[in-house]
Amino acid sequence: MYVAHVITRLIIGGAQENTLWNVIDQMQLFGDRVTLITGPGLGPEGSLEPLAKAAGVDLEIIPEFRRNLNPWRDLNSARKLVSLLRALKPDLVHTHTSKAGIMGRWAAKRLKIPTVHTIHGASFHVGQSGVAFRAYRQLERIAGPWTDHFISVCDAMTRQYVAAKVAEPSRFTTISSGFDVEPYLHPPRSRQTVRAELGFREDDIVVGKIARLFPLKGHEYWQAALPEILRQAPRVKLLIMGDGILRQEIEANLARHGLTQAVHFTGLVPPRRIPELLHATDLVIHTSVWEGLARVLPQALIAGKPVISYDIDGASEVVLPGETGCLIPAQSVQELATAVVQLANDPALRHRLGENGRARFANQFRHETMTARIRDVYQQVLAKADRPVS
Repeated sequence: MYVAHVITRLIIGGAQENTLWNVIDQMQLFGDRVTLITGPGLGPEGSLEPLAKAAGVDLEIIPEFRRNLNPWRDLNSARKLVSLLRALKPDLVHTHTSKAGIMGRWAAKRLKIPTVHTIHGASFHVGQSGVAFRAYRQLERIAGPWTDHFISVCDAMTRQYVAAKVAEPSRFTTISSGFDVEPYLHPPRSRQTVRAELGFREDDIVVGKIARLFPLKGHEYWQAALPEILRQAPRVKLLIMGDGILRQEIEANLARHGLTQAVHFTGLVPPRRIPELLHATDLVIHTSVWEGLARVLPQALIAGKPVISYDIDGASEVVLPGETGCLIPAQSVQELATAVVQLANDPALRHRLGENGRARFANQFRHETMTARIRDVYQQVLAKADRPVS
């Protein structure tokens, strides 16, 4: 089959990595023809474009396609998207992320091409202004009838879209966001080597957090909890993996409170380094206030690390209290400190929770499993549209 994927930008991020694995698997495992349509990879998050090109992906970049709203530029990019899809003539269009999801489905509808849309995270969510929330919810309702089928990365996304009256439950399929699990099971370098390079002692309790240094990622909450954590568990060190516009502000705040020595920033790191960095930790926290199902949660668990997460969106589908980690109220500070101290001071509990997570989720989150299930959805959609392919 020939599938055109549409995503706003190919930065280093969960939705983008998910999409790139989907594309590469289609090509390499199934022999499909695939085109990946995106905008320029602008911003401090890094780009996956080199990986896509190295894998031989047919990459089409629309310069006007940007994340921020701009009526004139968006109109031009929509026109170019329609023109490009008309020339490519794919069997199916698969859209990803909020803005690309709306524009891609609109373009496909105009050309009468079947569409699948993946909800990596709800386009209407906590942290938006009331105007933006209502606007995106209404746009999703408008785009709902244009969509042949929805794929949700977790059941929570389906519930939110059904509650918002975007579409009925029968038009959704939950498929976990896949990645290469092998490096998380068997890291390329030893824990001791990586910890030594990062400057950690063997008896340090390293708490990891993977997130862009941007709003809505909850960086203010771990900063607020850190003094109490260190009071009760002075061997704790934080390892912050990621970069972004809040880096300078966070570092200044840590310096004001004398906490600089307790936190190590890796800056932007390529995805291939994440497994060895996770293995260098003892536990992982996730304090975002909005996310579909953060990939760091299954990644940490498959690496054998327990996780502490705010109870948001799909987190409860992998963070199972008493089994794989601690699920705490969103935006809480005291509960975060209490959970970190508990796990920091109980190595046996850390080991048990981490091993449970590894056993439960390794197969579920393999990218090969994800792509095979997504491709089944494609086949069903094309069959209903009377456009079957072999």
